[in-house]
Amino acid sequence: MLGAIAGDIIGSVHEGAGTKTRDFPLFTPASTFTDDTVLTVAVAEVLLEGGDFIDAFHDYFHRYPDAGFGGIFRQWAAARARAPYHSFGNGSAMRVSPAGFAAGSLAEALELAQRSAEVTHDHPEGIRGAQAVAAVIQLARFGATKTEILTEVEARFGYDLSASLEDIRPHYRFDVTCRGSVPPAIIAFLEADDVEAAIRNAVSLGGDADTLACMAGGMAEAFHGGVPSALREAVLTRLDPDLTRVVNAFRARHALP
Repeated sequence: MLGAIAGDIIGSVHEGAGTKTRDFPLFTPASTFTDDTVLTVAVAEVLLEGGDFIDAFHDYFHRYPDAGFGGIFRQWAAARARAPYHSFGNGSAMRVSPAGFAAGSLAEALELAQRSAEVTHDHPEGIRGAQAVAAVIQLARFGATKTEILTEVEARFGYDLSASLEDIRPHYRFDVTCRGSVPPAIIAFLEADDVEAAIRNAVSLGGDADTLACMAGGMAEAFHGGVPSALREAVLTRLDPDLTRVVNAFRARHALP
């Protein structure tokens, strides 16, 4: 899941900036992890150690209250509410990458993605977005080609992946819905030759940059068999010891480079 975390950190300084180019410094002094990383690690911890997604999300929110959580999630977690709030936003998809990496089959990836999503994002579109990202990661991890991935995603989830980034970029705007952000993130991955390129593609759309790049980076990591060592080290130096511990344990459990 380091590709997802890399995308979050790199995209953090571009969120809301309307960046429309792939030519930018990967890291700046302000580059930092956000709620995307925090909740991704929370999902990983539940998959590693068991427990309840609701409790994990509450606990991680209270540990990192200033990580940039969305308003509705913030209210839900601050109150330690138990009921979901029917969201169709991309919060379910930004945190789901560990489900794709942990799953041994597509069916398991879909099941884990639904479980991690529905505790907050129980709207069908919220679940669909999480499942699509997890499906891409699981398929990529087990050797599917990009053509096979595209065909499966379009057939199973009803997403149209026919547009190119060049078609999308000029008119794309900040969109935090799953339907408005998951397909462009998948296209950013499909058009990339490596993890860095996928992240740059996602940021260049000029939208919800950290989340788009988080999703695209996780997919690219699965497809390309890991994150390059320089990128991996740059990411790990920007995590605190608690996040690093879970990330490293998850990588070891699932033999991720």
